[in-house]
Amino acid sequence: MRPVMIFDGECVLCSRTVQFVLRHERDELIHFATTQSDAGREIAERNGISVADLDLTFVLVEDEKAWLRSNAALRVAAHLRAPWRWLAAFRIVPRPLRDSVYSAVARRRYRLFGRRDTCFLPDPTQRHRFLLDQRPPLV
Repeated sequence: MRPVMIFDGECVLCSRTVQFVLRHERDELIHFATTQSDAGREIAERNGISVADLDLTFVLVEDEKAWLRSNAALRVAAHLRAPWRWLAAFRIVPRPLRDSVYSAVARRRYRLFGRRDTCFLPDPTQRHRFLLDQRPPLV
C-alpha cells in the first residue's frame, strides 16, 4: 500500500507542508487525506489514532504502521529529493526532544501561521493523490 499522510486541511502550515511535499517528493508515492475528511478519520481510527491525537499532529501511515509527530515528519522527509531528504538524519536526535519541539509548534500553529476558512484543495493535476470523498484504501 502507498503511504498516506493525514493532515489538518484548515492549518496553513500543514497545507503548505503538503504543497512542499508535492513539489519535492522524489517517488510520488504519498497520498493525502485531511483530518476533517471521513477518509482521514477512518484511516486514523483503523490505525489506533484518536481524534484528539489528530488535532495535535499529522500522521503518516506507511508499511502498515502509523507514525506520529516528528517520526512522521522524518519518514516523509525520506521521500523527498536531496537535499530535503537529508533532514531524515535528525533521527539521531532523541525522539522526546524532537517531539517536544514538534508539539510546541503544533500547539501554536494557528496563531503562528494562520487558519484557512475552508480545507486545502489540491491542484487539479494532483487531485488523484488526495483521498477526498472516496472510500479510503486499506492501509
